[in-house]
Amino acid sequence: MASAKVPQGPQSPRSSPTPQGPLSGGGEDIGLRHDLAAALLPELDELTRRVVDDIHAHSGTYAAQNPVSREDLWRICRDNLLCALEDFGGLPPTGGDFEHAARETGRRRAEQNLPLDTVLQAYRRGGRVMWQVMAEYLRAGTGRREPGPGQREPGAVDRRDVELDVAGALWETIDRYSLVMAESYRLTQLEMQGRQDTRRVALFEALLDGRGSDPAVASAAAAALGVPLHDRYVIVVAAQDPAAPPNPAPVLDEHGLWSFWRPRSGRYAGIVRLAAGESGMLLELLRGRTGATAGVSPEFDRLDGAGRALRLAEQTLRTLPAKSGGAAAFDDRLTEVLLTGRHEIAARIVSRYLGPVLDTAAERDALLDTLRIWLDNGCSAARAAELLYCHRNTVLNRIGRVAELTGRSAESGEDRLGWALALRALPLSGTGDEPAPDDYWDVTPT
Repeated sequence: MASAKVPQGPQSPRSSPTPQGPLSGGGEDIGLRHDLAAALLPELDELTRRVVDDIHAHSGTYAAQNPVSREDLWRICRDNLLCALEDFGGLPPTGGDFEHAARETGRRRAEQNLPLDTVLQAYRRGGRVMWQVMAEYLRAGTGRREPGPGQREPGAVDRRDVELDVAGALWETIDRYSLVMAESYRLTQLEMQGRQDTRRVALFEALLDGRGSDPAVASAAAAALGVPLHDRYVIVVAAQDPAAPPNPAPVLDEHGLWSFWRPRSGRYAGIVRLAAGESGMLLELLRGRTGATAGVSPEFDRLDGAGRALRLAEQTLRTLPAKSGGAAAFDDRLTEVLLTGRHEIAARIVSRYLGPVLDTAAERDALLDTLRIWLDNGCSAARAAELLYCHRNTVLNRIGRVAELTGRSAESGEDRLGWALALRALPLSGTGDEPAPDDYWDVTPT
């Protein structure tokens, strides 16, 4: 139940309070409610004690006094009981409007992160104790006024009917206050969530900007993101492809991978927490489930490494064809990373080692495919023949043709390296079937 602080915002104090509920129509009933409230107000502290004791007896959370101390609960219960009694009895409010205590209860308990169901249960316990005390007064005949002109003698009304009417009016008051409290609780939660989200985003951006080298920033970011300062992390940069979901987090979360993502300069940057053996799973999910074209940084073990990892993930992304839906790790694209951003060098390597092959339109595809598979399989003609579904001599003839066209030797380690680099540089050089995208050569970090 709630403190006496009056929250900001429009108030609605009643200058001439009128009891609300099922008894508001009869003068005798109004008078009875007035007398009950007036009789209980001088004993407000004792009533508060009974409510606090009852709440502690029925709630382990409140009994533990963490986060709500007994003093905090006592003060808030007293404020709520005062407002409820004044409202129920049609008495002038002693501070603010009748519902300010309920609103303040919702705000305070939300800030203390106490479950809403626990707070609502405390309201019900408080209402029960109030009804017990009122029933004691009714049964003792305390608080009854003499009937006025035209009113019935007290004995003319069955005591059980009176008790039922008073109980109905009291519980209507408690229910109304519970609704006000719950609405304030939820609004406060939304405000707190908004502030928390803003802080989380700001600290994540600070990590990506390289400010995690400040221990205070790194520690604050770990707390805001809810992850350890030391663990296994990677940064992922994903292009915002129209066919891909805007945020890969739900897909990763389904498979137990924690991540946090933010849009950043037309792309999505995310930090992913890994367990043992999950780096391969991450790449599979990015390729097969998200459809995003993504570059993945090497692993790092401290949050202050996020800034450097971001740059490496961006470099990896630039090696992938736009809108391809491919995902690659930095360590798997080292050659391509070296070549991206160096358009002239990539184009020169292609020209020097594969230029004449590219000029042979009829043989080009067969020669390039055979050369790539031959190199990838340790220059084994037999293994390449199996993969290409052709005879071993066909492979040897094609490799010989490449050597003839380029003036290189298939036995030379240096020439083999040159061919391998040229094949890697081909999609990055703009000399292949499709020109390389302009942003392949943009090395400015996003």
